[in-house]
Amino acid sequence: MTAPPALEDLLRELTPQVLGALVRRYGRFEGCEDAVQEAVLAAAVQWPSEGLPDNPRGWLTTVASRRLVDQLRSDHARRERETALAAGFDAEAAPQDVPDTDDTLVLLFLCCHPTLTPASQTALTLRAVGGLTTAEIARAFLVPEATMAARISRAKQRIKAAGSTFALPQGPEREERLRVVLHVLYLIFNEGYTASSGDTLHRADLAREAIRLTRTVHAQLPEDTEVTGLLALMLLTHARRDARTTASGDLVPLAEQDRTRWDRALIDEGTALARTSLAGPSLGPYQLQAAIAATHDDAATAEETDWAQVHALYLILERIAPNPMVTLNRAIALAEAHRPEAGLELLATLDGDERMARHHRLLSVRAHLLERTGDPAAAYDLYRRAAKATASLAERRYLESRAARVRPKGPF
Repeated sequence: MTAPPALEDLLRELTPQVLGALVRRYGRFEGCEDAVQEAVLAAAVQWPSEGLPDNPRGWLTTVASRRLVDQLRSDHARRERETALAAGFDAEAAPQDVPDTDDTLVLLFLCCHPTLTPASQTALTLRAVGGLTTAEIARAFLVPEATMAARISRAKQRIKAAGSTFALPQGPEREERLRVVLHVLYLIFNEGYTASSGDTLHRADLAREAIRLTRTVHAQLPEDTEVTGLLALMLLTHARRDARTTASGDLVPLAEQDRTRWDRALIDEGTALARTSLAGPSLGPYQLQAAIAATHDDAATAEETDWAQVHALYLILERIAPNPMVTLNRAIALAEAHRPEAGLELLATLDGDERMARHHRLLSVRAHLLERTGDPAAAYDLYRRAAKATASLAERRYLESRAARVRPKGPF
């Protein structure tokens, strides 16, 4: 989809609204999703030359409805059409028969169905709710378009086979499914903020899309403290994006970033949301991570960071949501708050964790702490191993530069 940025933002905002309305009216998630994508493509082509219609949402709904009807009338869809007609489907239904409600949250729940893998949930969310084309999603995750198309198609088929209804789940299931939705949005943001592979450190379009979708969820569930915490975490982290790389794309670690380049408006908004989330009756992982991010962003210089507070927050996070990455980050905070040897002792507890075996983050953090203890030879070896273990070219260049800095003199 090639469209001016403002138009592209509008289309991405309207896509889930139109898709949700059609699915609620007609069912048939897969057919509706294809029809909406065709309508969005038509809008991207026609609106720049013909002008924005008075009712963009209505225009998209009308076009998508017609495309869906055409699909059902085709020879390929004859059997589905006959079944739909037998069930009372009105192929000539007027656009005004489609509910004028925003079903984006319901759509997110559907795309994050528990029968799907996290990769499929992420891809389907970006396609159906984010309004990205299959080609755009494939480029973001560095896979062939055909591979991504097959993944999305299988996800739709699995949702259909599960007999899912287009409605918000209730009771405990709703809470459990919401956590899955938040996790998918978190994964999308993380991939955008620090790409797992490729020659660039971040993909700003993915990070911005995750923030936009999380804002949508927050608007519909403003009282949920974990939703608020996740939005705060994204804003506080995204605020540092411009300072994370040099003009040539090389990574700049947090301690060396030019903090005048941080986005103060995002920090102020994120800090306010973090405080609101912490005022709730319960404490969740996203609230704690937002509080940690706010502590970092509150420091005018790296030296002024309240590492004791950061460590305390990670300690709480480790207790309520045990995870080796949380322990690794706590080791960094412990080393800063006390001494690098304390951090190394904590890192040693991760050596038997298969999830961290040969992980470049564990190798690089250990290298950094060994460098601080005055053991450049050991740090050099670990930096080199970490560089070979990451698929991110930006991270690899950074780790290789650290290795070069501590390389012992003399022949090898």
